[in-house]
Amino acid sequence: MPHTLLLAEPRGFCAGVVRAIDVLDAVLDREPPPVYVFHEIVHNRHVVDGFRARGAIFVDDVAEVPEGSRIVFSAHGVSPAVVEEAERRRLRVIDTTCPLVTKVHLETKNAVKLGYDVLLVGHRGHDETVGTYGEAPERTQIVEDAGEVADIEVERPVFVVTQTTLSVNDTADVIDEIRDRYPDAEVRNDICYATTNRQFAVRKVAERADLLLVVGSRNSSNSVRLREVAEDAGVTAYRVDGVDEIDPAWYEGVDVVGLTSGASVPDELLEPIIEDLKARGVTRVEPVVVAEENVEFRLPQGLEE
Repeated sequence: MPHTLLLAEPRGFCAGVVRAIDVLDAVLDREPPPVYVFHEIVHNRHVVDGFRARGAIFVDDVAEVPEGSRIVFSAHGVSPAVVEEAERRRLRVIDTTCPLVTKVHLETKNAVKLGYDVLLVGHRGHDETVGTYGEAPERTQIVEDAGEVADIEVERPVFVVTQTTLSVNDTADVIDEIRDRYPDAEVRNDICYATTNRQFAVRKVAERADLLLVVGSRNSSNSVRLREVAEDAGVTAYRVDGVDEIDPAWYEGVDVVGLTSGASVPDELLEPIIEDLKARGVTRVEPVVVAEENVEFRLPQGLEE
C-alpha cells in the first residue's frame, strides 16, 4: 500500500476555465432560468451537473434554443456558422471562448486571407477543433497524427495551427512530419501554457511514482492527454472522474502515488482521493512544482464586478 503521495503542480483549473465558469456563474445569478449553454461550458461532468442543477440547459444545436433566449457559448469556441445562426434566431449571446482559442481562430482566418491552406493539428469532433475548422472549412484540413501527413494534398503554401490541449510530444512529431514534407510551412504551435505546464508536471511526478491518477472527465482532451503522458513516461496511469471510480486493487505493490487533474477540474474533487489515500497509509504528501501560474482573463464587458 502507498506511503507517499506526490501532488503535481500546477494542476486543475486554468485561466480560460476560471473565466468561463465565472461568466456562467454571474449569468445564472443575474437572470432567471433557463439559461442555455452551447456545448458543455467546460469538459467536466461535476461542473456541468452543478450548473444544470441551477437551471442551465446544455444544447449541441442552437436550433434547440427558443428565439430571443439567452445563450452562453462554451470555453471551446464556436464556428462562424453557429454565430450566424444565433444572430438569425435573435439569441442574446455571451461568449466565454478562451482567449487562447480565439487566437487560433484569428490565425486561421488571417492565414486564409494571406493565401495559405491551413493544416489544423487536432482531434476530429472535439468542440475546439470543430469551431476552429469552421473558420475556413474549404481551406482547412485536420491532421490528427503524424501518419496522416503523407495523405495531405494542398494547392497553396501551408500554414499550421494546433488545438490548444494536445500532447506536447505528439504534436511535435506531427509538426516535424509537416516540416519534412513542406519545409516552407508557417507553423504556430498553439498548445497553451496550462496544457504544457500540466504535462511537464506529470513527467516530473512520473520520475518517482509507481502509479499516477489523473482526475478528469472522459471527454476532457487535456485530461486524457495527461494519462497518456504518464504512460509514455513508463508509469501505470488511470483517468477517473472522482474517488468512487478508483479500484483499491490499483494500489497493490505501490509505494508512491502521483496525483494530478485536468484544466477543467475543481480541486475539491481531489480532496476525497487524498483523504482516502491517507486512510490507506499515506503519511507523506509532497508537492512537485514545475511552474507558477498567474494568468487571468477579464470577464466580458458588463459582467465584471
